[in-house]
Amino acid sequence: MRRTIFDDEHEMFRETAKAFVEREIVPNHEKWEADGKIDKAMFRKAGDVGLLATAVDERYGGGGVLDFRYNAIVNEEVHASGAASSGQCMTLHNDICLPYFINLCNDEQAERWMPGLASGELMSAIAMTEPGTGSDLASITTTAVRSGDGYVVNGAKTFITNGINSDLVIVAAKTDPTEKHRGMSLIVLEEGMEGFERGRNLDKLGLKSQDTAELFFDDVFVPEENLLGGEGNGFLHLVRNLPQERLSIAVGGVAHAQAAFDWTVDYVGERTAFGQTIASFQNTRFELAEMKTELDIAWVFVDRQIEALNAGELTATDAAEAKWWVTEMQLRLITRCLQLFGGYGYMSEFPISKAYADARIQTIYGGTTEIMKEIIGREVSGTR
Repeated sequence: MRRTIFDDEHEMFRETAKAFVEREIVPNHEKWEADGKIDKAMFRKAGDVGLLATAVDERYGGGGVLDFRYNAIVNEEVHASGAASSGQCMTLHNDICLPYFINLCNDEQAERWMPGLASGELMSAIAMTEPGTGSDLASITTTAVRSGDGYVVNGAKTFITNGINSDLVIVAAKTDPTEKHRGMSLIVLEEGMEGFERGRNLDKLGLKSQDTAELFFDDVFVPEENLLGGEGNGFLHLVRNLPQERLSIAVGGVAHAQAAFDWTVDYVGERTAFGQTIASFQNTRFELAEMKTELDIAWVFVDRQIEALNAGELTATDAAEAKWWVTEMQLRLITRCLQLFGGYGYMSEFPISKAYADARIQTIYGGTTEIMKEIIGREVSGTR
């Protein structure tokens, strides 16, 4: 189906994003997968060509346009390239971290951080998950205790995307450990702060070039000027920003599934068995027909949610629906595509093999499928 949410300016931006991905990411992807992280010079180049911080005010070097369609285009082109893990540093920065800075920074913080966030000099990350706490954010144990004109942060985080390469990390911490939701605040830790240590770059099933780290805080003194959004408001800010995060995951999910489908259509049209192409078998055509239909449904659903987000109408329930359904569809579809590749689909040099491994995390991070269904189920049933 033809998509209708983009205008000419968006399509020009897409050409820039596509060219950047093909020039700066795809040729280096294999090396970065082996290294376990990208070269930060690429991230800075993305800032140079305007792919970072389109929503940041122009006075700080951003695009000055609050339009998630630009975010979606970067996300889509990264996933369409077959080098998703090498470009996700940009989508994490743009879609998930920047809204906290844009919405919560005071004037002094904006002057200090925004130019670097827009230019790519400062890569961002957000640290919520802890070794003993996943979806239950209210139960985090990392603390930020008042001390003089700042806070002393102690604790640990894990599974932090951009955890190795990031320059600024938004840390969810308890400023009042006696409280649950109301005791949480957001503190920005900066590279080089004494007592702030990065653990190992975690070895994952997929997304090999996307650095994912453990973070440790041992009596890290953070000045009060790095408190983001007011003391005790952290949980509220997280809840407000999670719908966009989950929509971002859904956008990447359908773009990734579309790429896998396109590779498969090409492959079955060329590969032969029993004297004919694989595409000529009825079972193959039925598989392709079902997958094409699911993709069209997903694109329409996601595009409508992008419109809702831009209009300020995207609810937590809406985003939860997109997040669980699209990512489950993504897993299901890529599995079917790999089957059509046969034994070659299991070989690492084929993009479908990496896509299969990369996709597995989609139903877990950003809120598991089960948590998404719980959010929706509570809303529908009127229970809490």
